[in-house]
Amino acid sequence: MILNGKAHRFEPNDHINTDYIISGRYKFKSEDYKELATHLMEDISPDFYKKVTPGDFMVAGVNFGCGSSREQAPRVISAAGISSVLAKSFARIFFRNAFNLGLPLVQVDTDSIKGGDELEVDLDKGVVKNLTQGTEIAIKPLPKTVQTILADGGLVPHLKKHGGFALK
Repeated sequence: MILNGKAHRFEPNDHINTDYIISGRYKFKSEDYKELATHLMEDISPDFYKKVTPGDFMVAGVNFGCGSSREQAPRVISAAGISSVLAKSFARIFFRNAFNLGLPLVQVDTDSIKGGDELEVDLDKGVVKNLTQGTEIAIKPLPKTVQTILADGGLVPHLKKHGGFALK
């Protein structure tokens, strides 16, 4: 699985909580994730949604997705067209929710990645290529089982498609 897109960084970079991802004032007003995605990260970057091109990446520091355990945060990221989030670390429940919902997360040292850099993330080979800088960062490849779940659109679609766990 290879992902390509532009990097989007935020300040602050660490501890981006789920209320920054999608503010609590919107979480329960709609179940239309495309509409909710128009508010993605608006408390940090008010026009962020307008800057996203499908396939782009969110790039953060430590503890991305801390805060509430609600699934709206990873759903809204996906609905905005973000292909993956790259961060030094993730809040555990956000990490699990994201993969269950089909959003790949990449744990990587993000210090050298600048906003606007063009990236290629190869989840099979375990490498983040910064095409802008001409550099590579090694990552742990995602297990094939996890990649299958992601390719199927998340855990529930995977279970429906295969009538249970299909481990390949």
